[in-house]
Amino acid sequence: MPIRLLIADDDPTIRLLLRRLFEHHAGWEVCDECANGSEALEKALKLAPDIVILDLAMPGMNGLQAAQQILRINPQVPILLLSVQQVSRQLAEAARNIGFRGAVTKGNGREVVEGVETLLRGESFFVLTQTEDIPA
Repeated sequence: MPIRLLIADDDPTIRLLLRRLFEHHAGWEVCDECANGSEALEKALKLAPDIVILDLAMPGMNGLQAAQQILRINPQVPILLLSVQQVSRQLAEAARNIGFRGAVTKGNGREVVEGVETLLRGESFFVLTQTEDIPA
């Protein structure tokens, strides 16, 4: 059975690029996409994906808010935070405190895939500005 990923990003081009990136990975499939945090919450609850990928800055409910709601109902689902800007120590700590298991910049496809692979192993994956990683 394939690993099912849910993508939430308000930019349709980013969603398409992520879909292509994930679907080229053997054993992974995108179960759905959404453009905001409210849709992400609804689809995460309905579809029960194996991994949720949330953009930080989305209209209405942002990625941090959506993750809080998703994790209240399903605290076991691994969630990866995507940010257009570099991931600062402050952002990584805030994300970790909410329950994210990783955070990466969306401009680096290799890091996004590595983040998903790491979360699937049950490990954390936070890539900070200047490649300074937070210990697990």
